[in-house]
Amino acid sequence: MDGIKNYLTDMDGVILHGSTILPGAAEFVQSLRAREIPFLILTNNSRFTQRDLQMRLSYMGLDVPPEAIFTSALATAQFLHDQQPGGRAFVIGESGLTTALHDIGYILTDQEPEYVVLGETTSYSFQHITQAIRFVAAGARFIATNPDEMGPGEGGIVPATGAVAALISAATGVKPYIIGKPNPLMMRTALRTLDAHSEDSVMIGDRMDTDIVAGIESGLRTILVLTGVTRREQVERFPYRPSLIRESIADVEI
Repeated sequence: MDGIKNYLTDMDGVILHGSTILPGAAEFVQSLRAREIPFLILTNNSRFTQRDLQMRLSYMGLDVPPEAIFTSALATAQFLHDQQPGGRAFVIGESGLTTALHDIGYILTDQEPEYVVLGETTSYSFQHITQAIRFVAAGARFIATNPDEMGPGEGGIVPATGAVAALISAATGVKPYIIGKPNPLMMRTALRTLDAHSEDSVMIGDRMDTDIVAGIESGLRTILVLTGVTRREQVERFPYRPSLIRESIADVEI
């Protein structure tokens, strides 16, 4: 890919699978760092802070600085800061989201919040969901960090942000504004973080319906790797195509 100066890459399915670094991922990231090529590793999961994820990757054998990781929580915080600096939010989520909102000067409160912000957590509370429903019904603006409806958990799948957002929407008739992929807003916020332009950037992902479509809609070139969700034979079902298809990130040339 001639002219590519910046790399965005999804985390799950591209860099790692579960608790294992995928073959070639560490070498790919090391090559980017050695050549001082700007890059960000993206994740729709809002649970963890950059430092949490840095340590997780480090234990798996991948050394990256925390600022090279970009989450839907960070994108959500930036969106809220742009929309209404210093606002008040009722938050359902974990440290990745609450830290990001604190860092941009938001007040987290259950007293007349201007926003209800829903993120990923392993301990959804019926009481908190009820509060969120009442705030949204009373006029609070409804934001969700990502649209994922389920995720892996101990013993099987667990409901994720999208499923809980659907519950709140069913009770209030209000749909959330979703920040994470496939919303191209997350890509554009990531590019702004790198001070990069879409014309000379690429998105590497494993999902046609999130990574690739978000990259295309943001004006980036795209590379689909087949180490995650999407199989090669499934690509033809979509009305859009990635710029390139590779078996894994090990086959992506820099």
